[in-house]
Amino acid sequence: MAETGSATGGAERFRAALAAAGWTHDIVELPESTRTAKEAALAVGCDLAQIVKSLVFRGTTSDRPVLVVACGANRVDEASVGALIGEPIGKADADFVREKTGFAIGGIPPIGHAVVPVTLVDEDLLEFESIWAAAGTPNSVFCLTPHDLLAMTGGRVASVKQY
Repeated sequence: MAETGSATGGAERFRAALAAAGWTHDIVELPESTRTAKEAALAVGCDLAQIVKSLVFRGTTSDRPVLVVACGANRVDEASVGALIGEPIGKADADFVREKTGFAIGGIPPIGHAVVPVTLVDEDLLEFESIWAAAGTPNSVFCLTPHDLLAMTGGRVASVKQY
C-alpha cells in the first residue's frame, strides 16, 4: 500500500473521500503540474480566478489546521482569517500540512483530510458557474460548482482576500 502522502496514496485517498461522501466528480489526471494556481489554470484552460487554492494554516493558539479555499487570483489576508476563526493563524510547514491533511502541498483537495480543519471559503469563488480544485496530487484536478464546494467542505463563506 502506498504511504498516505504519496502521489498514488493521495489520489486514492481523495477518490475514496469523494465516493464516501456520495460525490461522483471526475478526476482529471494531467501530464503537467497543477501545483500552483497559475499552472492549474493553464492546464485546464480556465481563468486563474476559477482555481480553488487549498491553503492550510495553523491556529497559533489551538494548533488546529485551518483550511482556506481561496480564489486562485486572490492573496489571503491572514489577519482577517484569524479574526474570523477567533485566533491568530500562522504559516503551516510541509510536515504540519502532510500530518493534518494527509496530502502534500500542491495537491491538497478541499476534503478527505486526516484531521477535519476549520474551513473558510473565499466569497469570490461564488461568482463562477464552475471552479477547479486539486484532487490529491500535484497533477490532478476536478471540476465542481461553488455550491458543491460549500456542501463538500461545510465551510463558511467569508471575505478572505487581501485588499
